[in-house]
Amino acid sequence: MTTVNWSDDRVEQLKTLWTEGLSASQIARALGGVTRNAVIGKVHRLGLAGRASPSRSERPRLPMAPKVPSVRAHVPAIPVVEEDPLTFEDGSHATVLTISDRMCRWPIGDPAATEFHFCGRSPKSGSPYCEAHARKAYQPQQTRREKDKGRMAS
Repeated sequence: MTTVNWSDDRVEQLKTLWTEGLSASQIARALGGVTRNAVIGKVHRLGLAGRASPSRSERPRLPMAPKVPSVRAHVPAIPVVEEDPLTFEDGSHATVLTISDRMCRWPIGDPAATEFHFCGRSPKSGSPYCEAHARKAYQPQQTRREKDKGRMAS
């Protein structure tokens, strides 16, 4: 890395060229033997003010059409009727070991708890869940957002 000798004359010439609006590359070429980065570094160390960019001519703006408020159709949420999970004859519920593909696989409770089980009712055709849990699992996105807003406000 070579150092540049910035004599007082070169510094004055740099300041003059800078205020005239020349780019750092142009100033480096005009001074000779100086890189663009050396010019930028010296300008920074001298604290020379940044030059204002040439102002763009004002183009007449076209008037904007007034914003039309979006109308959202209110889709009433389908009420989800909670059904009790299926209870076997021995009083137990469907667990990971007893669940089959002909049973609703909606989880109930904390998976870490010993009471954790699945709904176990007959699933809706083509779904892993019964009718009630399928409605709960597959809600329209707008309905979920409205519920989330209500939950956040609480």
